[in-house]
Amino acid sequence: MSDKVEKSEAEWREELTPEQYRILREKGTERAFTGKYDKNKADGEYHCAACGQLLFESADKYDSGSGWPSFTAPAESAAVEEHRDATHGMIRTEVTCSNCEGHLGHVFPDGPGENGLRYCINSAALEFEPDD
Repeated sequence: MSDKVEKSEAEWREELTPEQYRILREKGTERAFTGKYDKNKADGEYHCAACGQLLFESADKYDSGSGWPSFTAPAESAAVEEHRDATHGMIRTEVTCSNCEGHLGHVFPDGPGENGLRYCINSAALEFEPDD
């Protein structure tokens, strides 16, 4: 992992699209089934759209039917951080990029992998790099 990225909100606004800013910096979400990576089945890596850190790999992606890209695990456990989220009248676990603290989505205990987790991630928070 590299050093933490620290930028002003003005710098983030300049570098990110309005949708990326809303999700990554303001903890927004995209509507279900609208993200560009929900149905992506190509092999490759998913990086943070804000800082470029490797977050997830296609080998851990699956179709959860939730309408967002879902993964059973991050590429490395240190790539993401988890935080208690008590907004919207429910208790969830927020997932952020460990490098730039950008909001990625949430993790739920209903996944198919050996750890039983479903990382439900906004497409706008990701950049996909296909394998060559």
